[in-house]
Amino acid sequence: MRRTVFRPEHDAFRSVVREFFQDEVVPEYPEWEKAGRPPRSFWYRAGALGLLGVGVPEAFGGLAGSGFKHSAVITEEAQRAGLAIGGVRVHTDICMPYFLEYATAEQQERWLPALTSGEAVSALALSEPGAGSDLKALSTSARRDGDHYVVDGAKTFISNGLAADLVILAVKTDRSAGRHGISLLVVDAQTPGFERGPRLEKIGQKAQDLSELFFTDMHVPVQNLLGEENRGFAYLTANLAQERLSIGLNSQAAAVAALEATVANVASGALPSGQHAKFELAACAAEVQAGQALTDRALDAHEAGELMPEDAAVVKLYCTELQGRVVDRCLQLHGVAGCSRTSVLGRAYADARVSRIYGGSSEIMKVIVAKSLGL
Repeated sequence: MRRTVFRPEHDAFRSVVREFFQDEVVPEYPEWEKAGRPPRSFWYRAGALGLLGVGVPEAFGGLAGSGFKHSAVITEEAQRAGLAIGGVRVHTDICMPYFLEYATAEQQERWLPALTSGEAVSALALSEPGAGSDLKALSTSARRDGDHYVVDGAKTFISNGLAADLVILAVKTDRSAGRHGISLLVVDAQTPGFERGPRLEKIGQKAQDLSELFFTDMHVPVQNLLGEENRGFAYLTANLAQERLSIGLNSQAAAVAALEATVANVASGALPSGQHAKFELAACAAEVQAGQALTDRALDAHEAGELMPEDAAVVKLYCTELQGRVVDRCLQLHGVAGCSRTSVLGRAYADARVSRIYGGSSEIMKVIVAKSLGL
């Protein structure tokens, strides 16, 4: 299917990203999975190529003339290469907007050059042992003490938690105000009272680190407050459309990669090419084309500033469920051989499952879409 969503500058960037992933990341990737995360050298290399500076002004080391479609290129090329490196999307698509939208000029000068170069990795710490999707229930607290906030609490299931140098931390600054008492603090991981738990084992995405974070009498300078105090919930919800579009794009790209790998194996004779295989792949192709049309339309809308939260919810709901269906059907065609962790489809199957949960579960997406229907 011919795509018109990308322009020549995106195509040129795609060539750079594809070469980088194939030549420098793919050979190392098995070691990343064993270690549970990419090495710091990867972040420096990605920063030098501009992958971490998408959408960031050049004055802070950003990639000239770049926008979210450049992030989409990175996502597509990572999946094409069989890489589950969601930590990059966490850094660029999820965390970076907070620094760009709510940080002061002084804060941007302090943080952005390190974030774009790979010197600093970022994470967003929301989920807690007793509060997942329900942000108003979070209990990590921050009380003002002179020119510092004193933070106590814990976070869990934090992507980039082990690698992060700067953590955007959601805290309760007014316990009596529910969602209207949440603030965002940027925490330097070297701050006394900041501790990381061990790497959390997962069924998939083995090269993506996930951990718990603990805060005990941690003193964070007031100058590290993002935006205004008690406005954190509004800031978090404002970026949800991009976050969910990012996840949907990743799932769509994963479905494309699974389909292409399976078609290639059938065409080469590595898999049977009977009518059943042809029908299954034809059905997958129809679904993948529908998902591509949906994501491409959303990309254009987002670039124009017209992507609505409910539209992003549709993208995440459809494409993450699509990923599950397509990868499952392709794995079935591979039989027992596809169930190995060393096979492309085996890794894709394990990596896919969480996409229907993080960033808002499929059930949450259905609630949002139903509300947009007036239900």
